[in-house]
Amino acid sequence: MIFTYGGSKEASEALAKETGATAIQSDAGNREAVIGVVRDSGPLDVLVVNAGTLALGDPLTIDPDAVDKMIDINVRAPYHASVEAARTMPDGGRIIIIGSVNGDRMPFAGGAAYALSKSALQGMARGLARDFGERQITVNVIQPGPTSTDMNPADGPMASMMHGFMALKRHGKPEEIAGLAAYLAGPEAGFITGAMHTIDGGFGA
Repeated sequence: MIFTYGGSKEASEALAKETGATAIQSDAGNREAVIGVVRDSGPLDVLVVNAGTLALGDPLTIDPDAVDKMIDINVRAPYHASVEAARTMPDGGRIIIIGSVNGDRMPFAGGAAYALSKSALQGMARGLARDFGERQITVNVIQPGPTSTDMNPADGPMASMMHGFMALKRHGKPEEIAGLAAYLAGPEAGFITGAMHTIDGGFGA
């Protein structure tokens, strides 16, 4: 098993030691780096693209470079990683992209660019599912709601506002998202493709 990381070197090395995986530092915003690490790690039976970043703000004043960087990481990286993996992926492989419920619903101001980046994954998954369907390679998007991570901690400044939109008034746990990914990577999910799988505590209900 191989996973990449962008910043948290100590945490990544600890996880690699705990799981027996190999941690590789890579820039998800660099197309050639994304393609290279997937190519050099293949052939892959399962690809999970989990890199993501967030840029919020008034669309009239938000830094356009921040928006472009977010699109590089949230849209271009999943596309190029998926295509590169499919070149050598065995028939019946799995491609799983971590998106966001904000691809379906953006209930507050300042999130247009982020929602754009997550909605784009929906069209990508539907298209690639057809492109790779003859080889029984499935392509799915997991759409979490607020989940406790370094980027969006459960005790962060936006938590109360986010919980106000939810049926379950809490952040999701990373292991809950991982459990859905494990299901989609398993044999029981071989007939599921081109689909969005929302796990959001009722954020979009």
